[in-house]
Amino acid sequence: MSLSEYNQKRNFNSTLEPEGKIRQSSTELIFVVQKHAASHLHYDFRLEMDGVLKSWTIPKGPSMNPADKRLAIMVEDHPYSYRDFEGTIPEGNYGAGNVIVWDNGTYILADEDRLDIDEHKLQSDLQKGHLSFILNGKKLKGEFALVKLKTKQENTWLLIKSKDQYANDEDVLQQDKSVLSNKTLESMEKKSG
Repeated sequence: MSLSEYNQKRNFNSTLEPEGKIRQSSTELIFVVQKHAASHLHYDFRLEMDGVLKSWTIPKGPSMNPADKRLAIMVEDHPYSYRDFEGTIPEGNYGAGNVIVWDNGTYILADEDRLDIDEHKLQSDLQKGHLSFILNGKKLKGEFALVKLKTKQENTWLLIKSKDQYANDEDVLQQDKSVLSNKTLESMEKKSG
């Protein structure tokens, strides 16, 4: 995937979403989870890789409970600059609705014993359909895995929390405020409604 699909789906004259350009962080790789009230409420889980944000839609949202296996549908790559996007995507645009940055932070591969990430290994694991990584976010912490399902739909994966010191059965989705603006989706809806 490249950013051409992302750019084709958007009219940048009517949405404040950033235009797709390949760019990457200079040191640690980042992740972001955006809570998105489009036609259906969902969470967009994004991992920086090769200058873009590899993206999955998680209908039920991430969980810190290893017993929860969350469906994750891989969607088009998003630009690195999307990591800070919050606001309203206007009606008539792809993904119309409100978006907040629900969580963000950095990540490393779970089997890496050093801080510098081997992006070739990331790409290889993605191609193999099994990525294990450690998130250092404000809400999501510890080891997770994205595992591709062998189904007719090419883009279906599971996001699974590993059993580690951060695993618990509390509903992390109850922490519903943006880590950037401290807003909730509901407070944005009142403003735009």
